[in-house]
Amino acid sequence: MKIYDAAIGPYPARVRIALAEKTMQSRVEFVPIDLQKGEHKTPEFLAKNYSGTLPVLELDDGTLIAECTAITQYLDTLDSAPVLTGKTPLEQGLIHMMNKRAELELLDAISIYFHHATPGLGPHVELYQNAEWGMYQRDKALRGMRYFDGILRGQPFVAGDSFSMADITVIAGMIFAGLLHVPVPAECDALVAWHAKMQERPSVKNRMTMSEKATTPA
Repeated sequence: MKIYDAAIGPYPARVRIALAEKTMQSRVEFVPIDLQKGEHKTPEFLAKNYSGTLPVLELDDGTLIAECTAITQYLDTLDSAPVLTGKTPLEQGLIHMMNKRAELELLDAISIYFHHATPGLGPHVELYQNAEWGMYQRDKALRGMRYFDGILRGQPFVAGDSFSMADITVIAGMIFAGLLHVPVPAECDALVAWHAKMQERPSVKNRMTMSEKATTPA
């Protein structure tokens, strides 16, 4: 298998963390894509992923799977022993609900802020920007942080009692916020404490060096 990604990217981090949680790093070859050069917008890459986003999983038979949730679902259930996406219908429903909220209320909001209210990836990539929309999304992300802070005051993980795909998505949102120096609201002590614990997980701590350790897929 191949993963097209960028080591520092918050969205690729979601799949890198999932791979580590499943101890599947050795089965993947990482193919770096230069976001600053706009390689994700070239015709060659768009042929792999119409959306022009990272990451993309390419299977040995040439099948291409984009979107972090879809990739994580595939990887997590490949061995019929899911640990990130839920074992029962109830677990699956709750995890997917909270994962979607993490995308909408935090990670995607920070992404929109980055692309519209900051220089983003530069003028050759950011062909349209709306700074007012970007700042609105930054405020939305701060509200999202307060929402997840409230959730984490009542349970140890985003979707309940176990680490899941939903936690990974919130982690990615926090990674992006950190890169952009977007501060966590002062009152969100539960979110801050949870995030500190998550940063100690080997899958999170070692995500940047994963491509150096990965080998050609078996």
